[in-house]
Amino acid sequence: MTLDFSILLRFEHALLLGLWMTIKLTVICVVLGCTLGFLVGLLRTSRNLALRAISSIYVEFFRGTPVLIQLFWIFFCLPLLLGVELSNLASGVIALTLYMGAITSETFRASLKSIGQEQLDACVALGLPRRSQVMNVVLPQAVLRAIPTLLSNCVSLFKESALVSAVGMADLMFVGQNISNNTARPVEVLTVVALIYFAIAFPLTRAVSLVEGRIQKKLAI
Repeated sequence: MTLDFSILLRFEHALLLGLWMTIKLTVICVVLGCTLGFLVGLLRTSRNLALRAISSIYVEFFRGTPVLIQLFWIFFCLPLLLGVELSNLASGVIALTLYMGAITSETFRASLKSIGQEQLDACVALGLPRRSQVMNVVLPQAVLRAIPTLLSNCVSLFKESALVSAVGMADLMFVGQNISNNTARPVEVLTVVALIYFAIAFPLTRAVSLVEGRIQKKLAI
């Protein structure tokens, strides 16, 4: 078999559009998922037993089931239950946001627990309302401590986003599959698609290590 990667030059624009969709989907789900994860992390550290139980069930379910099954359930089953039609984009955003919220909630829960009780006691002594405690004291420290793991979660979500191609969303993987089917050149096409994912994910993983080292030094001061 003779490999011919030059054939992909004809589909450069399509691949770029697919990559843009993948990046856009990842950014949307990262923002929504991290926000949801922080709120769930707060609930999991709540003194209210019911809130802790509900948030724990949510986290364990979405961490303990395959993302592909979650995506299929939301795309095929949720519209039947709600009586509304969901686009593949909406289904992808919902599924990946719920998954991201579940995995980041554990990150935030660990960072919240690392904040000394004496700081919370000081907030109470100063008479700060709960909202001020969370926004001005807890949130900045929790985010700083959670950044390295959150960045790793973002890289993982970027790679997991390839699953949305299974419901027909025109991301990088979906475009690559279509090009592969139309050209009968799966080796060249899928190799290039994999290299594109790697070219983005690998520098991010290296950046995570650098950021983690700097944060550890900062927290040690």
